[in-house]
Amino acid sequence: MISPSLLSANFANLEAEMKWFNQSSADWLHIDVMDGVFVPNISFGFPVLKHVARICQKPLDVHMMIVQPEKFVDEVKALGAYLMNVHYETCPHLHRVVGQIHEAGMKAGVTLNPATPVSVLEDIAADVDLILLMSVNPGFGGQKFIPHTLEKVEKLRQLLNRTGSKALIEVDGGVNLETGRLLKAAGADVLVAGNYIFSAPDPAKACEALSAL
Repeated sequence: MISPSLLSANFANLEAEMKWFNQSSADWLHIDVMDGVFVPNISFGFPVLKHVARICQKPLDVHMMIVQPEKFVDEVKALGAYLMNVHYETCPHLHRVVGQIHEAGMKAGVTLNPATPVSVLEDIAADVDLILLMSVNPGFGGQKFIPHTLEKVEKLRQLLNRTGSKALIEVDGGVNLETGRLLKAAGADVLVAGNYIFSAPDPAKACEALSAL
């Protein structure tokens, strides 16, 4: 599955971006909400996302790169989001937050930063619908893929099998045809791609190429 990252879109012409996106082979739209606190950048807030949600015809994959994401469960739900993804590193009461997301009627995802081992998910893996592994340090698009992520995907797949979890494995950061092929072979289910897709001469074709891996 492919989830193009809105962070790399042309915000001066979002309607045009959503037009090709809606007609493409993309499965979800990946939305990185950044607060300038947990990550060293600020992206966009709910006033902008309400307009995006109105014109996007595919499921919203909302990635909360913020502190205290549990405060915004209702706002994410109001967008019509399919999935709300929170960072392990920002949720000391992760099980409670996952429960809040499910109670709101959304799928629940958990994200790990590059330096966070997959072993921390041992006791929550069976309760979540998706686990996102960051293959770059979160906060900025266009970064180089961290090769160790491949080994991490393999370890996560083993953990999911051992715990009986049905969670999908998503990877975000430095994804292109080369790294995408390696990630799929390692066991990834969903690829997030920003620059590779939105900076391509034909974004829809770039999306299709990733989908065909």
